[in-house]
Amino acid sequence: MSLTIEEIRNLMNDLENSSLREFQILDGDFSLHLSKNENVATVSPISSPAVTPTMAPNVTSEVASTEHPLAKPVKPGKEIVAPMVGTVYLQPKPDAPMFKSVGDKVSVGETVAVIEAMKLMTEIHSEVSGTISEILVENEEVVDYNKPLYLVTED
Repeated sequence: MSLTIEEIRNLMNDLENSSLREFQILDGDFSLHLSKNENVATVSPISSPAVTPTMAPNVTSEVASTEHPLAKPVKPGKEIVAPMVGTVYLQPKPDAPMFKSVGDKVSVGETVAVIEAMKLMTEIHSEVSGTISEILVENEEVVDYNKPLYLVTED
């Protein structure tokens, strides 16, 4: 499968005018990924020539010394993650204080955020107790399933 530039532009226009956030086509060697999300990782082409050890004897040492660009550093603590896709609200009302700030104590079952999906508001409860060490999202950010919201240092 292959698409002309005009067909890709039409797909981009259709995506922009729709409620979809992302669109992806995979067909053999052809791959197209369109996204309206702000933090999109650059994807390298699927088809690349195979490298044998005789062609590049030092590849192993170079790869071992560099870290994968999408790898996340491991942070101490437990994450409170989004159980669904939607818009996260870190405060109950626009003029109210945030549910939790860095340094606040949190207990199991306590409401830490609200996620709106399809006009339904779902309270997000902590599954861990401790101290909020980092807030990993912005208020009103669109989050994916399993996206970390808070980092909690357990007591």
